[in-house]
Amino acid sequence: MDTGSFVGGLVAGLAICIAVGLFVRFVFAPRNSAVAAAAAEHAVPLLEVKSDSALLQSQDEPSQATLLRLQHMFEVTGDKLSQISKHMMAEMKKGLASDECAMKMIPTHVVRRPKGDEVGSYLALDLGGSNFRVCEITLDGRGGTRSRQSKHVVTDDLKTGTGAALFDFFADQVKHFLMNDGQNEYSAEEIESRNYKLGFTFSFAVNQVSINKGYLLLWNKGFSADNCVGEDVVRLLSEAFRRKKLNIDVTALVNDTTGTLVSHAYGAPDTYIGVILGTGTNAAYVEKVENITKFKSSGTAKDMIINTEWGAFDDEMVVIPRTKYDHKVDRGTSHPKTYTFEKLISGMYLGEVVRYVLLDLVKTGEIFVAGGSASKTLKIQYAFETAYMSRIERDHSLDLSDVRTVLEDLMHIPSTTLADRRLTRAICEMVGKRSARLSAAAIAGVVTKMNKLDGCTVGIDGSLFELYPHFSNRMRDALHEILGFSADNIVLEQARDGSGQGAALIAALATSITE
Repeated sequence: MDTGSFVGGLVAGLAICIAVGLFVRFVFAPRNSAVAAAAAEHAVPLLEVKSDSALLQSQDEPSQATLLRLQHMFEVTGDKLSQISKHMMAEMKKGLASDECAMKMIPTHVVRRPKGDEVGSYLALDLGGSNFRVCEITLDGRGGTRSRQSKHVVTDDLKTGTGAALFDFFADQVKHFLMNDGQNEYSAEEIESRNYKLGFTFSFAVNQVSINKGYLLLWNKGFSADNCVGEDVVRLLSEAFRRKKLNIDVTALVNDTTGTLVSHAYGAPDTYIGVILGTGTNAAYVEKVENITKFKSSGTAKDMIINTEWGAFDDEMVVIPRTKYDHKVDRGTSHPKTYTFEKLISGMYLGEVVRYVLLDLVKTGEIFVAGGSASKTLKIQYAFETAYMSRIERDHSLDLSDVRTVLEDLMHIPSTTLADRRLTRAICEMVGKRSARLSAAAIAGVVTKMNKLDGCTVGIDGSLFELYPHFSNRMRDALHEILGFSADNIVLEQARDGSGQGAALIAALATSITE
């Protein structure tokens, strides 16, 4: 054999060995796909050649099969987001034409936004869900405000008791607020002798027939107080004020999204959408009056703010995939099969979705094997709070010590492994990410319906957008998937105290914005 043939054969042999080695590494290397997961499950003989440290590492990781199954259930693809956005536009148009639709698209009778030259002091009441606030907003006529407020928890007894007790509670807190302004104390007689104007932020679906009259369509967010549905909530509040001998004129009934829009527009004139992403969710936007075909206007206004009540979007379950856990959450509410979109994305329900997932995995032996079934707390409805999810997603420690605190100290699970904690964190991420992406799809639908893809600011109030880790970035990523480069023109901004300040601003505008 000559030297050239020998060298050529040697090179060819080495090439074949390298190719075989690469092929083996490719086949058995872990990959994030269902095929790789299946191969890993059946590659049992490989475990025999792993070192002890490799075995220990595998025991610290959650099952890939479990993760892939859950990811498939909660993932919302870019194509699906686009479908949801288009369906949102279609449902908005239907709601503008008829009151018989799931999305009520309620005319607010607010036909202009503030200019910044409004003056005076106004009271504002803000009932958003879990909390109730009393505010006093002073407008300085130069676009600036001063404010003071008190905050109160609305107990479950008040939420589910009588309507009279609920509204008397509101009136009592207003009276206490007025009797002490932080610097001076006033007698009940002094307060009762004064006159006040007030804007009432009422974050529930109402049939609003004028700027200060609206009939409650239904309760949600855990409320079910009797003798309220079908009643004018301004009248209920005014009667409570009279029972407490308060001379307060409720000049504006405001949805929190409307207040958020108006308040943010006070400093950012290109704000055309207000969104709430907190305990509940909703949106308001500026619509051309000529497009509100169900509304018969006798005025000259060209635009009006519409309260979409998008919490009821896709109640017919046409486009958004639901998991079995979503159905369980829905059935456990006081209003099943209504406001189902809200139950997918709002802070009231996200923790409950996670709780049902964890309970299911305990039953199948995929999590908390050492004692998950012993946790009575995990079986209590709404015991796993959305705030826990936020805390869990913030934990980037090697042993996920904060996740352990939530699970073992707060949820009373006797013992958790690192794999348990990693799986819990992954579940929270899936549910939280889905919420952000669905929220973005809804916003994309509203912006496109308004034809504002060339530029629009969205004022967003609520704890999810403000406090939940990565929520706003996940929304922006989803907007880019749906709208492409046009997403760069859509500004998502935190709107602080929109519901309180907005109610005061609308109360100030009330005489000029009444149809």
